[in-house]
Amino acid sequence: METELSEKNLIVDVSASEVQIALMENHRLIELSKESAQGHNFSVGDVFLGKVKRLLPSLNAAFVDIGDRKEAFLHYLDLGLYFKSYDEFVRKANTNTDLSGLYGGISIGPALPKEGRIEDVLGVGQMVMVQITKEPISTKGSRLTAEISLAGRNIVLLPFAQKVSVSQKIESKEERRRLSALVESILPTNYGAIIRTAAEGKTAAVLIAELRSLIEKWEVSWKKIARSKTVSLLFTEYSKTTTILRDLLNETFTNVFVNDRKIYEETRQYVSLISPEQEKIVKLYEDRESIFDHFEVTRQIKSSFGKVVSMKQGAYLVIETTEALNVIDVNSGSRAKTSDHEENAYDVNRYAAEEIARQLRLRDMGGIVIVDFIDMDTQEHRNGLFKYMEELMASDRAKHNILPLTKFGLMQITRQRIRPVTRMETTETCPVCHGTGKITSSVVIDEDIERSIATILSNGAHKTLILKVSPILGAYLTRGFNSYARKWKRRLRCRIKIEETMDFSVLQYEISDKDGNLLKS
Repeated sequence: METELSEKNLIVDVSASEVQIALMENHRLIELSKESAQGHNFSVGDVFLGKVKRLLPSLNAAFVDIGDRKEAFLHYLDLGLYFKSYDEFVRKANTNTDLSGLYGGISIGPALPKEGRIEDVLGVGQMVMVQITKEPISTKGSRLTAEISLAGRNIVLLPFAQKVSVSQKIESKEERRRLSALVESILPTNYGAIIRTAAEGKTAAVLIAELRSLIEKWEVSWKKIARSKTVSLLFTEYSKTTTILRDLLNETFTNVFVNDRKIYEETRQYVSLISPEQEKIVKLYEDRESIFDHFEVTRQIKSSFGKVVSMKQGAYLVIETTEALNVIDVNSGSRAKTSDHEENAYDVNRYAAEEIARQLRLRDMGGIVIVDFIDMDTQEHRNGLFKYMEELMASDRAKHNILPLTKFGLMQITRQRIRPVTRMETTETCPVCHGTGKITSSVVIDEDIERSIATILSNGAHKTLILKVSPILGAYLTRGFNSYARKWKRRLRCRIKIEETMDFSVLQYEISDKDGNLLKS
């Protein structure tokens, strides 16, 4: 659980193929997100101009083509109250139209009837503006809404809406009135807004700047609608990095480390927009060592994503995931702190609850989760564990519901499912034996490396080399005053810098030049 002195860091690892984002609390991995650096992923919040492909009167819904190989699903109740306003704008927008005048001149209402039918509103081939609310999972396409919203840190902008709402979590009546009056005074015609809890105490300058950026983002999409009536992406949510910051950033954040200058600048500019006083927490990481290795993210990924997850003093979890159900079994293992079985069971279950709350966020497990805790005899302990799990899950952003333990020791948890569960392959084919189970004897590994180095140096093009190895092999090669590494430097008359990485198997190694260009693997 978060304490006043907790340290919260966001680690952003940018590579050519993807961006990985790790949220660390007190040096412990809590959330892990991935974003492809190539192509489009059909993520929650993305807005498309889609085309109705099929109507399903029996479900009161439609399938919509948004450019994905799976058609997306749009239910009548997700059209929103003022769908006709959006529809009129899409139909009338063209390159010869004053789009600003068109938008402002559309009347809002009347609202769609709640008991209406999809076939009375949509037709096959009709172009509709839609937003993803749930990503494609397994064989199912994305879930859509036609009620567009643009979420910022402090404000959610609502096109074709008329009201300004204030978060109920802002208790001060004076502050609620101040925020409502401020936002209403600067909203153009046909816009509404939701003022989020984070806006409490924010200056007018910060709120105005954020609102203008959201309006600009929305209005830029108009030109795409006017130019083309084909299926297309109108605009996307912010990057995963800024989305996480939008939802989580508060005064408890300590640092945001980014290893790419472009993403660093984007992140710094975003933080300066939503929370100027925290701009300095965004920092560029420039060391040669992998950013995930430096902050021990890699090690925690490998220990946290397997089927078996170890806990304190020998206890462990076994996690099984199917498309519709997640099952977690709690085992005490070799742990036996006291001879009192009931106390042991309660202690292990509390440790397990802490790890389960972390695993749900870390793997983004959604749907139904069944936890088989160790049996406890007393109702006091069962109630205590239930309340403790509620406390642990309070900081989880996903909507969830927890039921008390059954008499069989089972706890049922439902958790909002908006994207596939995160799966990380924690086993790998050995790069040394290539799955055969046989490797070169460790006794001669030093000779193999020395031959490779000598071959590279033979053409005279290099004088400095970087040898990347596993921590175990690194310790073997550098141990003692007259180590292998020291002998190679003298014998081959070169500089050799040894770098250790957690990603390598025991005897795996790579040799690069001083600029990091791979020469031997």
